[in-house]
Amino acid sequence: MAGRFGPKPTRVSVRGGQVVVPAAVPRQAVAPGRVRIWKPEVDLDLGLVLGPLRRGPGDPTFRATPDGSVWRASLTPAGPGTLRVAVYGGEVRGEAWGAGAEWLLERLPELLGSADDPSLFVPRHRVLAAARHRRPGLRLTRTGLVLESLIPSVLEQKVTTDEAYRAWRSLVRRFGEPAPGPAGVGERPMWVMPAPRTWSLIPSWEWHKAGVDDKRASTILRAVRVAARLEQAVGMTAEAAQARLEVVPGVGPWTSAETVQRSHGAPDAVTVGDLHLPGIVGFALAGDRHADDEAMLRLLEPYAGQRHRAARLIMLSGQVPKRRAPRMPRGDIGRL
Repeated sequence: MAGRFGPKPTRVSVRGGQVVVPAAVPRQAVAPGRVRIWKPEVDLDLGLVLGPLRRGPGDPTFRATPDGSVWRASLTPAGPGTLRVAVYGGEVRGEAWGAGAEWLLERLPELLGSADDPSLFVPRHRVLAAARHRRPGLRLTRTGLVLESLIPSVLEQKVTTDEAYRAWRSLVRRFGEPAPGPAGVGERPMWVMPAPRTWSLIPSWEWHKAGVDDKRASTILRAVRVAARLEQAVGMTAEAAQARLEVVPGVGPWTSAETVQRSHGAPDAVTVGDLHLPGIVGFALAGDRHADDEAMLRLLEPYAGQRHRAARLIMLSGQVPKRRAPRMPRGDIGRL
């Protein structure tokens, strides 16, 4: 019988025995995605258009690569999907993977602002006129997904952006799923955010470890229980969608505005209740760094119907008051 069977590949263990070495598993090639070519009527700046969808530099659902393309991992009504967007010679090339690929490609133009009409905005202040002139590629994105923008907006309530971004990264990586296609593999894989049922099953101690207090966690849990009703708000006007969102306890005007700005591309959904925005708008338009919400709305009144666009242009203008106090210290209740 000697030599009838070849020796099994082995390695020496710590105790001197022999352990079978598993055969190498060949790496699976990633299938090519579905492609759509779209030619916009104007030049687009992908960073400006899609930038508001990024929740911090380490957002596991968003990535901008050195070649100028932008990757997004989304949970669509058709399932998880990954979208890569790039601009070549005035044409937009969208490539998508996963069950949600067709859904993402179908809505590619709206994602890049095809439903937005910046010609309706008439600047009445030199700061706004200069900002619009320098940023001709700005368009307001419309994702068509409510929960995708609502949950991270809730996480940003009453905390520093660093704390909110850290919580979003932690929860998505722990309870989401790898993004379809090439973005879901490698050293820094992208992730699709959890489904509503998965959010509802996250234990209380996991929220705590992610640095999310009970109030924000409870708001998210109440929202995912009515996720289907909230997603239906995509077919409503931005004002009606905000009213529906604010029915959920814990979702107020600040959170609803931050949501519809992205899900609906709402040009008039101005964010009220923000800690910094009133002072920035007041400083840029009237030299008043101590402006409150009432003063901000009064200054933005000439831009009724386009107040969110005006606020974005002000933020892009660089005309912001200098900091006079240290940054708010970052907290982490997960260490308690």
